[in-house]
Amino acid sequence: MMSGYQGKKNIPRITSDRLLIKGGRIVNDDQSFYADLYMEDGLIKQIGDNLIVPGGVKIIEANGMMLIPGGIDVHTHFQMPYKGTTTVDDFVQGTKAALAGGTTMIIDHVIPDPESSVIAAYEKWREWADSKSCCDYALHVDITHWNEGVKEEIQTLIKDKGVNSFLVYMAYKDLYQMSNAELYDICKYVGDLGAIIQVHAENGDIIAQEQKHVLEMGITGPEGHVLSRPEELEAEAVFRAITIAGQTNCPLYVTKVMSKTAADIIAQAKKKGNVVFGEPISASLGTDGTHYWSKNWAKAAAFVTSPPLSPDPTTPDYLISLLSSGDLQTVGSAHCTFSTAQKAIGKDDFTQIPEGTNGVEERMSIIWDKAVATGKMDENMFVAVTSTNAAKIFNLYPRKGRVAVGSDADLIIWDPDAMRTVSAKTHQSAAEYNIFEGTDLCGAPVVVISMGKIVLEDGNLHVTPGNGRFVPCKPFSDYVHKRIKARKQLAQVRGVPRGMYDGPVHDLGTPKAGTPSASAKTSPSKQPQPVRNLHQSGFSLSGRTSDGLTKSNAGAQVDDGPRRSGHRIVVPPGGRSNITSLS
Repeated sequence: MMSGYQGKKNIPRITSDRLLIKGGRIVNDDQSFYADLYMEDGLIKQIGDNLIVPGGVKIIEANGMMLIPGGIDVHTHFQMPYKGTTTVDDFVQGTKAALAGGTTMIIDHVIPDPESSVIAAYEKWREWADSKSCCDYALHVDITHWNEGVKEEIQTLIKDKGVNSFLVYMAYKDLYQMSNAELYDICKYVGDLGAIIQVHAENGDIIAQEQKHVLEMGITGPEGHVLSRPEELEAEAVFRAITIAGQTNCPLYVTKVMSKTAADIIAQAKKKGNVVFGEPISASLGTDGTHYWSKNWAKAAAFVTSPPLSPDPTTPDYLISLLSSGDLQTVGSAHCTFSTAQKAIGKDDFTQIPEGTNGVEERMSIIWDKAVATGKMDENMFVAVTSTNAAKIFNLYPRKGRVAVGSDADLIIWDPDAMRTVSAKTHQSAAEYNIFEGTDLCGAPVVVISMGKIVLEDGNLHVTPGNGRFVPCKPFSDYVHKRIKARKQLAQVRGVPRGMYDGPVHDLGTPKAGTPSASAKTSPSKQPQPVRNLHQSGFSLSGRTSDGLTKSNAGAQVDDGPRRSGHRIVVPPGGRSNITSLS
């Protein structure tokens, strides 16, 4: 990589606002071509050959290497408070690690305390990030409780605060978990305002039961985490979320896709036309859940995150295939790092281990190594899944996610052949353990430009905490909501015009005590009485009923609940004994 100055020689490297990249191969999600690129004041000003540029310009020779949009990490947890402690990577350390890996923008999650002000939490995160972030950032807001006050705050966040995505938890019972009815209400409300709903998809009710069961068996280590959260519970919640979002015509974004089954459900829903997006993470693409059984407790605990990494070692390759084919759209890191001492809060109870892994620095190299270097994905799709799709979904495109005149000068010169070995000794994160430790990855950034300034060159980082800007995300992203608008027009439900029914109406009478009658009161029309189908029998020739009752007590099974008025017990023709005596 050759670089030098054209004209004035005394311009400091980091403050130069005029850069010319020569001889690069510009790669966007839809095309690749050779051209020079000139940027000034943080924006791309010219792209082409033989550009006429002013004096005092720093020249970077790309030597035919790829020039791609800076990565967008759609899922981070920097400086996240947790039970009186905080993740070890704050917005300085976290964004430094991002830039070192080629990511020039992050979208962090605001997590309000239940029953507290959502806007107050948003303002707190803004204050932290504005003073510390080394790169541009945006914010998702998690919905941890639901009432009329929260509704009003969400409307303000969408209209005035630059937030267009909200995450709902289907897990963490008695803390953040939302019911199906609440999820339905949130989807309807947020979707109508032009935002997108994200879900943390796991069945929290069943997890709570499984955790009790696993602890009762005497299993307290990190393996208990994955044993109590089988992938079926992720898949079931993904299916349920897609169903509810479909009923409310709300776009859905599934975070942290960790298993084959969950990914398949998203892929099938997309094929059926649902507006749903899937986000695998660095960890689910780059490693697996076999490490939960490590004899080293600290190592096993480092992998604890939810949903858990799949113990099936073929999962990462499977998710890479779905990402390469377009069935999954974006890749986040879910970077949420705790020290070993913090993880040890749960040394005697896996349910107390703080959840989270690293991945913001390794994200782009993992995708290149696992997908592009293996021939599953081309360079254009690489750009799509690392930046462009995220920019389109969250309405940042083409300011972000594209190399074009007028776009932000967030750029990477990417060397597809660069090799590096991941190690906690050399990574930028403050975490003392790296879940990808010892992994050799192919493909890395050699120059990173953020906001028109060089932040990584010759292996050296030059960052300025607090330099990053908040980038507002406006509602009604075309990429997401064009289909939603079309569906709304088609989904107008109309009743059938017909005359009034004036025939006889059966009188149900007064229900006897103990008989459920709510359905009769709330139903819009009178329900007919159930009639037993004489062609069906609960008996089998073995002398056992379908409910497992034997001959001797089969008769008691016919109607052991309270009787409804007007309900007859129908005995099969010939009497009950004729059937039960067959053997």
